Amino acid sequence: MRYTPITYPPECPFCGRLIDRPKELKVQRPREFPLGICKCGAVYTFDVTGHNLGAAQLEALLFACNNDWDLAMQLSDEDYEDARIEHYDDITHKVVPGGSIEGRRVWGVLFFVKLHEDILEVTEEGMRSKLAEAIPPHLPKIGRSKTFSKREVKRLVKENRPDELIAMAEQDTRVITALQKLLYSADESIRWNTIGILGVITKRLGDRMFRVIGKLLQRLLYASSDSAASSWGALEATGEIISNRPDLFEDFTLPLLSFLNDKERRKEVTWAIGEIATKSPELVKYAFPHLLSFLNDPDASVRGYAAWSLGKFGRKEAKEKLNKIKEDRHKIKIYEDGRIKEKTVGEIAKEAIENIDGKNCKDH
Repeated sequence: MRYTPITYPPECPFCGRLIDRPKELKVQRPREFPLGICKCGAVYTFDVTGHNLGAAQLEALLFACNNDWDLAMQLSDEDYEDARIEHYDDITHKVVPGGSIEGRRVWGVLFFVKLHEDILEVTEEGMRSKLAEAIPPHLPKIGRSKTFSKREVKRLVKENRPDELIAMAEQDTRVITALQKLLYSADESIRWNTIGILGVITKRLGDRMFRVIGKLLQRLLYASSDSAASSWGALEATGEIISNRPDLFEDFTLPLLSFLNDKERRKEVTWAIGEIATKSPELVKYAFPHLLSFLNDPDASVRGYAAWSLGKFGRKEAKEKLNKIKEDRHKIKIYEDGRIKEKTVGEIAKEAIENIDGKNCKDH
């Protein structure tokens, strides 16, 4: 006889009502959890691993306060109650008391926070309006695509065929992991093709693969901050992804900008900033003074990338410093318009000035 584990739908520990599946907010923060709200006003967050309960509690408490940090930090233990449901499975939306279903271990935890009524009256309307715009989480596919293989992904990247990779990614999220690994290829053309393809996938499938791409961004930023990890292409890919869907992933911009203070990552983060500035210069406006200072960097690649990036901003105050390096004859390689090009730093500076003039002419 086949054993069927006992499961049941999750109920709010405060009022006993059945709760909805946790959702993703439209704009994802680097460490955000899917969340929901019960009809009684209790907020719940979902931690798939069961090991981040402190962060899950903080996320629930902050959202219950309508993302008001000052209010959340002022609350005492008497201002709210908390509870948890263990062994929650987000695929079936069921609680699995035995912790295992269909050969899968279930570690997920739903963490609940309920504010006292006088505080809830102030915050409930705002948090419900935010959740109304949330989207269902991207659930992992139990099945696997028959067309997927790491070798096939590499072949399609080498031939720069994003449409076929998009079709494969729709069926199997392992494509994203395979692409991340190709960012560390010693072949420069494969790395840049991968970066471009990740941008196209994000643009077309960002809503559907919201959670998967968010997790990818977390891994890329972590790899870049870990001196022992390989991070070739990680920051450039981060910039490419944000630039294609800033409406979904703009909150990853601040962690990206933190690498401006890392001398070993200046070239990479400068290119990423320029890519974002092409479409959303306001997102990276705080990088502008750093880029101006990078025009004096002893590394020719950093100078060239800074000039290229400043051209994307279109701000006239950069022209004076760009004019000073127009005769810089150091040659560098830079990726633009889908190709790796070799140019002098001076050539890049002149093109940046032309871009700035062009943008200002359009504004007038």
